[in-house]
Amino acid sequence: MNKAKLNPKLFDKDIEQIPTRNGYGEGLVRAGEKNENVVALCADLSDSTRSKMLKDKFPERFLQVGISEQSMASVAAGMAAMGKIPFISSYAMFSPGRNWEQVRTTICYNDSNVKIAGAHAGVSVGPDGATHQAIEDIAITRVLPNMTVVVPCDAVEARKATEAAAEIKGPVYLRFARENTPVMTTEETPFKVGKAEIFWSTPDVDVSIIACGPLVHNAILAAVELGKEGIKVEVINNHTIKPLDERTIIKSAQKTGAVVTVEEHQIACGMGSAIAELLAKKNPVPIEFIGVDDRFGESGEPNELIEEFGMGIGNIKEAVRKVLKRKKI
Repeated sequence: MNKAKLNPKLFDKDIEQIPTRNGYGEGLVRAGEKNENVVALCADLSDSTRSKMLKDKFPERFLQVGISEQSMASVAAGMAAMGKIPFISSYAMFSPGRNWEQVRTTICYNDSNVKIAGAHAGVSVGPDGATHQAIEDIAITRVLPNMTVVVPCDAVEARKATEAAAEIKGPVYLRFARENTPVMTTEETPFKVGKAEIFWSTPDVDVSIIACGPLVHNAILAAVELGKEGIKVEVINNHTIKPLDERTIIKSAQKTGAVVTVEEHQIACGMGSAIAELLAKKNPVPIEFIGVDDRFGESGEPNELIEEFGMGIGNIKEAVRKVLKRKKI
């Protein structure tokens, strides 16, 4: 934990809470200040996605395409061909959801230097319900050749990820949440695309929890509670789904011999599936998966939905106990 230089208020009830989408807006401005080729396009949701921050700072570098996500992807690909670094944003359900074919063909197939920001991902979107809750977006982006997929754990990491995306050549998908979530990291917390970070660990660990997005906080809280029961846990913030940090993941799995994955996404084809694919080839161990289990979302309060869909602290603890039983067989 010391190496990760996390927020000193990590376990306090009054820990600062900020939407990860705010980090996207701040990162856009910083990237724009560093490189005049950074531009932003939005599908009529510039305030919600926080792309408005770049619009306010550099209005000449912002394009409002309206409710036309397919056109937005194609226009961005054209701008990238002319040397620009376009960031396109909408709700994740609409981009990369609605415009997936354009993302595939005009962006990824051509290895275009376009960055896709999907806001309001996961069930914690809340009352908007199933039509607006993207819980399949990791699956449809990680399958695309040339695509990098990043799921920041908090607003600070989201800002770092956005700045880093501007430096990467090629398509990048950045996934953000709508609601306030705990700020776990600090300016000093290490962040590099493709490098997972150990956020919690103790000597002689029994199980690895590999998590992404704001649910990393639930994973850490579960680890602390399990520690009181004598179960030693290592928690990895696996913000980059593609490319995976194979070295860190395999090393942890070799050390513990049991893995639990945690994500606010369908279990099928998400981060957990990517981890399972890797370990099946290089270091098979028992695995349990925390995420949405083959259901659509529904309306409700964000925290209520996290519990309803089995992604709460108690669910993570139960998955750990279950995987440890399998480890002993």
